[in-house]
This record gives sequence, structure tokens and C-alpha cells, in this order.
Amino acid sequence: MITTRPLGGTGMDITAVGFGSWAVSGPGWRFGWGATDDAESVAAIRHAIGSGVNWIDTAAVYGLGHSEELVGKAIAGLREDERPFVFTKAGLVWDPADPQAAPRRIMKPASVRREVEDSLRRLGVERIDLYQVHYPDTGESLEYAGNGSGPVSPNATPLDEYWQIMADLKAEGKVRAIGLSNHSPDLLDRAEKIAHVDAVQPPFSAINRSAAGEIAWAREHGTGVIVYSPLQSGLLTGAFSAERAATLPADDWRTAHHDFTTGLAANLRLADALRPVAERRGASVAEVAIAWTLAWPGVTGAIVGARRADQVDGWIGAGSVELTPADLDEIAAAITASGAGTGPARP
Repeated sequence: MITTRPLGGTGMDITAVGFGSWAVSGPGWRFGWGATDDAESVAAIRHAIGSGVNWIDTAAVYGLGHSEELVGKAIAGLREDERPFVFTKAGLVWDPADPQAAPRRIMKPASVRREVEDSLRRLGVERIDLYQVHYPDTGESLEYAGNGSGPVSPNATPLDEYWQIMADLKAEGKVRAIGLSNHSPDLLDRAEKIAHVDAVQPPFSAINRSAAGEIAWAREHGTGVIVYSPLQSGLLTGAFSAERAATLPADDWRTAHHDFTTGLAANLRLADALRPVAERRGASVAEVAIAWTLAWPGVTGAIVGARRADQVDGWIGAGSVELTPADLDEIAAAITASGAGTGPARP
């Protein structure tokens, strides 16, 4: 049985795992995962819903709108009591004439209003359950970096201005709740003075533990936390290998990322070290990796991707995996020994 947890004070109780739709976004854009099959993608989303998952996370930029369209197809025709919560994000704006160019981080009020209307249309819903700012506005292009770092243009929209427009959309009923993804605690403090931050979405896994400060901030402020990449884009599934990394298609963004190149050996050592814990708990390596993030105080749920229905079956039970203090100590030791990532190794 899949249990739920309250997402901060939003009134939404969400399952411990939610379906992440970045990986089903298709090829033809800068941060795609290679070729996908739309029918398989829709089937994977529907299988997750049928298995009890009650929320989907997407973003306008995923597939340059294509991911939202697929989510819309997957939930079309569902009764209100069957429909999952739909979370999406704004603030990464692409050039339709150059889809391979990195999108720009733009949160100008007029741009956000265009984005929310486009997302509502693609998703086929009247209200977005959680609308999130994808990255702080810098006015510059986004080149993939886990912490969203980069130069800031003089034309960047100040946080005070773009968080106010998000609060306005909530007041107008366009969205039910508002959140911030990839925002540091000092930015969260600034936002909280304008309107309550309903949820945050940081990257978090046994490999990338750099968001511990954001999670602690959220816990102190009654803010929900949905972490993304708990499996570090496939590295902690237990099925990834050096051979698989070597055969990734050229249009898969992972081919150029350090986690899959210079950091690959350490990351795979950590994945292997999770196997004994998984065997004791009667779970998959992926479920243990996700359960580790869910054991962190303040974390509400974890976003997990899949491109096929059978991949959903590999992580659907993560919320039921109870890691003991001894398990957490063993995983912490494995993290330290592997040399993977940075940040605290234990909740």
C-alpha cells in the first residue's frame, strides 16, 4: 500500500514517490535523453498512476513543451478522483528557431503569464496544482549545472519581482500552490518575506547531497520538499554500468556530464554498495537509493523518472522501504568510501 505525506501546508497529501517526466521529453532539444516512444511514455505515466502514484512533475522546457503534452494525454479522460496532482515549472525560455540552443533563465512577469497559459493548454487542466520557478532568473542561458550557477545579466528579473507574480497567479486561482526549484536558502529567505514558499524542489541523492541546507530551511518554515534526481539520472538504479555509459547516444545530455565521465567509477561503487541493504530489505537498489532521500528529515517526496512501464515497477515500492539506523550508517560509510559527491552522508 502506498502511503501519503502532507506537502507542507498546501492541503495536498502526496505519495512518497512521484512520476518525473524529463526523461520522456524526447529528442531534438539541448537536454534530451535521446529517442523515446510517445506511446510507451504515456503508458509509463498511466502505469504509475494505476500503481498508486498521485502526482506528476514536469516542466515547460522538457522537450520544449512535449513533456507537458504527453502528461496531458496521459491524464485526459480521467475522473477528478482519479487524476493525479500535476506539478510543472516556468522560467526556462527557449528559442523555437534554435531548439538545440540552451534555454534562457527568464522570469519577467509577462513571460511568466505567457508560460502559465501555455502550460495550462498543453496539460489540458484548468489549474496547476504546484507551479514552480525552475531556476533563479539570471537572464542568461542555462548550461547544465546541478546548482544552477552561472553569470547574471543586468536585465535579470529580481527575485522580489518574479516571486510576486507567482503569488499573484496563486491568488488568481491559476495555480494552487507555488514553489522554488534550485534556490539557495538566502533566496528562500527573501521569497518568504513576500509570500510563503509552499514547496521547494532541490536535486538530492546519495551522490548529490549539496541541498541539505535547502531541505533544512524548508523543514523550519513548514515548506514541502520534493527532491529530484534521487537516482542521479539512472546511476543509482543498480542497472547502470560503465558499458551502458559508453553506449549512450550522442543526443543524451548525460554523455557530457561529469557524473557519467570522470565521476562514473565512484558513483558505480556507491550503487554497488547499496546491494546488501537492498537484499536485506527485499527491495531493489533503486528503491533503497530513493528511500535514503525519503529518510532525510523534511523531505516529503521524491521525483523518479521512467520511460517504460516496467521501469516504474523498479522503484514504485521505495516509500515502503524502512531503513534502520544501522542501514543508514552502512550507507553513510559506503558514501564516504566511494568518494562520490559532496555533502553530509547521513540524515
